Amino acid sequence: MAKGFKIEGMKELERSLNKLGKVPMSVVTPAARAGAQIALKAAKANAPVDTGALRDGIILKPERRVKAGKKMYDVMMDPAKNDIFVKITESGHRYYYPASQEYGFVTVDGGYVPGYHFLRRSLTDNVRAIESKIVSVAGKAVDKALRG
Repeated sequence: MAKGFKIEGMKELERSLNKLGKVPMSVVTPAARAGAQIALKAAKANAPVDTGALRDGIILKPERRVKAGKKMYDVMMDPAKNDIFVKITESGHRYYYPASQEYGFVTVDGGYVPGYHFLRRSLTDNVRAIESKIVSVAGKAVDKALRG
């Protein structure tokens, strides 16, 4: 039975891991934002254009920090523009224009107009690009943090 073995470079590895443990948010936030930017650009490009208000109303909203080392962004409609997006029909019914464009709607004569799914497709069509962007930005940040 072997006693008293030694791992070469263990002290350097411990120092690097301790150093990395102090900077997770500085690594996670830019990486998450870079990935979310891809989805934001795709959502704006795929949004149906009538007046342009729909396209201009798509924003990135960061999630409030709940856990250290976690960051999420929502690609969503700007709540500040609800006065533009909430429409009222002649019969007095209110509807949210972006939702009707995303999911579809029923017309007055009973027909159905399918939705464009521009927000959903901005994520599903770009999964690989978003993942690779997050990994590359995070990798560069980790390398920088370990060097510094």
